[in-house]
Amino acid sequence: MAPKTSITVPSPTDFDPGLPRSTSSTSPDSEPSCPFCHISAVFPPYNPSDPPSPTSPILNPELTSPQPSTFIILSTPHLVAFLDIMPLSVGHVLLCPRPHRPKLTDVSAAESAELGRYLRILSAAVVRATGIHDWNVVQNNGAAAAQVVPHMHFHVIPRPELRDQRSERFTATMFGRGQRDELDEEEGVALAERVRRAVAEVLRADEEAGAKL
Repeated sequence: MAPKTSITVPSPTDFDPGLPRSTSSTSPDSEPSCPFCHISAVFPPYNPSDPPSPTSPILNPELTSPQPSTFIILSTPHLVAFLDIMPLSVGHVLLCPRPHRPKLTDVSAAESAELGRYLRILSAAVVRATGIHDWNVVQNNGAAAAQVVPHMHFHVIPRPELRDQRSERFTATMFGRGQRDELDEEEGVALAERVRRAVAEVLRADEEAGAKL
């Protein structure tokens, strides 16, 4: 097994101007060969309620070069979410913890809570950004369960015209085995920006709803 390397683990104060900044610590929870660990290491967190400009260097899809471009849609101290580069449908996104967690049972309690929170927010944001109101949430554990990258992640997969699909094709594509086309770079930049804005809108709506209680 390849030796583990350290990655910078940002603190929540790194994107909250209302809190004092703290010194980032390092974590050994990274696998050098893992593409999702690479994404976690090169994209810093930002405040999802106020995402950076689409031209910001911290969102540059080529930061993951020589690995494929990455279109970030959410980056917190504990989680990252990005567009699937071989999507099953427009708006197919992946959500994962920053540290290397091979399976769902390896995720910490705190990470699990934040994954659950943002899974709902991302689902709502993808609906807003794509206009597609049906979707799958899929999470695979292990090669026999169709997990390709051994870094725990959720798929949020919009489902246009679901009723027109034959049942056998639906079963295959639901678990990530259907026809997949490579994401176009220009389309990825534009779509990622729409989803980031939608995430901010959902968070603001949640804040307003909470203030009315």
